Amino acid sequence: MANLKEIRGRITSISSTMQITSAMKMVAAAKLKKAQDAIVMLRPYSEKLTELIENVSANADPEQVATYTVQREVKNVLYIVITSNRGLAGAFNSSVVKELNLQLKKTTQSYEILTVGKKVYDAVWKNTKVYDNQSAIFDHLSFDKVAGFTAQVMKDYTEGKFDQVFVIYNKFINAATQQVITEQVLPIAMPEVTSTAAVDYIFEPSAKEILENLIPKSIKTQVYKAVLDSVAAEHGARMTAMHKATDNAGALKNDLVITYNKARQAAITNEILEIVSGAEALKGN
Repeated sequence: MANLKEIRGRITSISSTMQITSAMKMVAAAKLKKAQDAIVMLRPYSEKLTELIENVSANADPEQVATYTVQREVKNVLYIVITSNRGLAGAFNSSVVKELNLQLKKTTQSYEILTVGKKVYDAVWKNTKVYDNQSAIFDHLSFDKVAGFTAQVMKDYTEGKFDQVFVIYNKFINAATQQVITEQVLPIAMPEVTSTAAVDYIFEPSAKEILENLIPKSIKTQVYKAVLDSVAAEHGARMTAMHKATDNAGALKNDLVITYNKARQAAITNEILEIVSGAEALKGN
């Protein structure tokens, strides 16, 4: 059995760890509220944007929407992979890297990776071709920053550098649940025209001009939504991981306290026995 000093040291160390994990849990919970509000507010905008594209494309010439929708032979693929810059979030980052590896095993085409987050960059830069690293956007996240690198991806797509673009990220479900998603960004799949969408509108400006503005904005919004989803999922995953870590540390501390009390009781008993034995020996003399 470990001596009392060693056990006391371990109890002190675990108590300090509990304070850290508890504080990290509270910080993550505070950040989660803000990140959750951001993604919840963006989703209706994204859905409405898709609805507008559906309504306009239903009345437009198919050639007017072909820039980002044409299906061509797939020779080069780009994966936009989103993780976090920090760890201590359970399987949040590793699950995305695992999904990326599964996608790469299935593809037979040439591919490049655009990393958003230091964790995925550290995992892939040695073995795969990194198209770009955008980990710094998390320092001051904004739509303009995400739209900036997305616009470059769209430009390379139209020039034929890539034939398909996918985004891999953690979708925020709730504070305790994240779902790894692989979405196709380019070419975009135009929404099916429904009976309600096929209305004879009079467009001003023309349907072509509207689509030329809406479709690029929709692509940028899709990537930005993926980033916001990932941010909210990260804080949820970290809050859950730190909650479990705090609980586990508490359970370990309780076990050590019991062990310490048993060791202390055994030490006191031994001391009493030694005193009694000494007293008996003196009486014999």
